[in-house]
Amino acid sequence: MSVTLEQAAEALNGKLDAGEFTASAKFQIEGLGAIMLDSTGARVADEEADVTMSADADTFQSILEGDLNPTAAFMSGKLTIDGDMGTAMQLASALA
Repeated sequence: MSVTLEQAAEALNGKLDAGEFTASAKFQIEGLGAIMLDSTGARVADEEADVTMSADADTFQSILEGDLNPTAAFMSGKLTIDGDMGTAMQLASALA
């Protein structure tokens, strides 16, 4: 079951405390679009970011629901990361 981008952004905002994530990141979800995360929260947008993480909708949903660890998704090839790996690790910690 796929989540819409708006629902996913809302869920991410519920997981992140305001100002907790100070860098910028983009989740590129195959076939759906992109969600941006920065110090103001999550929103549907496709902008430049410190790191871009790409996955299919099912993988992204599993990460969002806590069923799949982002590091495990990356190690298994389900999640690709382009950009600052430190920022990706900071985001993974914030979402845990």
